[in-house]
Amino acid sequence: MSDTSQTEENSSTKNTPRIHIPSKSTLSHLSKTWREISQNAARSLGLNRIEKSVTPKNLKRMMRDCLSGRGGDVSARMRTAELGRTYLELDDDGKFDFLTLLAKDFCANEDKIRLAINEFMSAKDVSERVIAAYHLRQSSSPERLQLLTQFNALPNGVKFLVDIRADLLKIKGKDPYFNALDRDFEQLLTSWFDAGFLDLVEMNWNTSAALLEKLIDYEAVHQITSWGDLRNRLDSDRRCYALFHPRMPDEPLAFVEVALVKGMASNVQKILDEEAPLGVLNNADTAIFYSITNTQKGLRGISFGEHLIKQVVQHLSQEMPWVKGFATLSPVPGFRSWLADLDATLFQDGVTKEEMEHLKAKTGASEAKTAIFLCFQDKEWFQNKELAELLRGPLCRLCVAYFLEKDAKGRALDPVARFHLKNGAQLNRINWLGDISAKGISQASGIMVNYRYDLSEIEKNHEGFMNDGKIAMSSQVKAYLKQLGGTLGEESTLQRLRRTLGGA
Repeated sequence: MSDTSQTEENSSTKNTPRIHIPSKSTLSHLSKTWREISQNAARSLGLNRIEKSVTPKNLKRMMRDCLSGRGGDVSARMRTAELGRTYLELDDDGKFDFLTLLAKDFCANEDKIRLAINEFMSAKDVSERVIAAYHLRQSSSPERLQLLTQFNALPNGVKFLVDIRADLLKIKGKDPYFNALDRDFEQLLTSWFDAGFLDLVEMNWNTSAALLEKLIDYEAVHQITSWGDLRNRLDSDRRCYALFHPRMPDEPLAFVEVALVKGMASNVQKILDEEAPLGVLNNADTAIFYSITNTQKGLRGISFGEHLIKQVVQHLSQEMPWVKGFATLSPVPGFRSWLADLDATLFQDGVTKEEMEHLKAKTGASEAKTAIFLCFQDKEWFQNKELAELLRGPLCRLCVAYFLEKDAKGRALDPVARFHLKNGAQLNRINWLGDISAKGISQASGIMVNYRYDLSEIEKNHEGFMNDGKIAMSSQVKAYLKQLGGTLGEESTLQRLRRTLGGA
């Protein structure tokens, strides 16, 4: 999708940014910056540099020195910078030792907690209980929180902590000490990354090349394959918005890509087509969110998507009041694997008698699951009009059943559905062959869905989903649901699915 005149005017070879992967140079620059802070502070205070030998014993001493407060703020800044620089230059084993020390040697002191509990339990009046409760809160706070907070004063210190947590998430497993450390990280970062601190920024072709490179690098839903592809996504009938934190101005926390179209979009290849004619903005009546990406692994569990979508909806409503519809074009990433694990008898609920006759004639199989997976053996089945039409009804019905499934924690099984339904969206439409990329076929047999954000219904849908597990559905989705198992209704079908899969 490109406007020829606009392209010729703005995209000469000289002005086109070059792709650059900044990760290693960024780390090197940060390490150098912190080394300079450490050296300058050491010279001004007449202090010796920390020894070069990096062992668990020396790391622990460095951490203790950071907490000691010895030498005042300048000394503390030096020691913290030196500790951070040391971490950046450690190998994987060294980082494991560093995190282990934080987890086990700088956790809450159990003896202090017991003393504080005894003080609280023996308090004789309200005044003593209030003081004892304060002491209890203080004693239960791990030393490492103070240590981690000191990095906030350093250049890129917040990003450094986000990346340390990303390292922790890779190794923590079920270890109780690592998990306690992770909870401390999450508590700290959640307070720092409150939605009220975040800025919404529109990304466009005039945005710095460094930030545009990060869009390319971070895009997790539909890979950006070239600068031409990126330019198409930033054209006049497109929008891209990102959330930033003031302490991480060069790092988008999350971004959403938007297509401004007429009607409800049903196919992502059409949206991403660089050769498609440019849309007429004044004719658009719907904003389609076709890619939403959280960029920072270290901020897992801290959701920005809900805030991002609502901010963008408000912004677009003000900028283009004629745009009344807001919806996603979303993947269904777990559908194909769920199908593979689904008991064969339950496939019968998704196939009519007539469809089964056609499937049997085509494959020779008398069982629906076997017949459908035999069709999948043709790697280009979705290009075969006869096969694609034969599979359309069964797979769309079973996809609706998939959205009713819950995981071991009682949440909606599909992570994308869980996100949008929690935000108050309606499951609006099942789009057959909405994504025929290799990824779309392997993950969802080509199915994509629209989640619709109706501003007047968001709160009601959110409350219904969170309190009662109720999924807001359009008439199209309900029609597929009613077709499951012929005369079976929603409740009986769902009960059978859960019983067969061992759910609640």
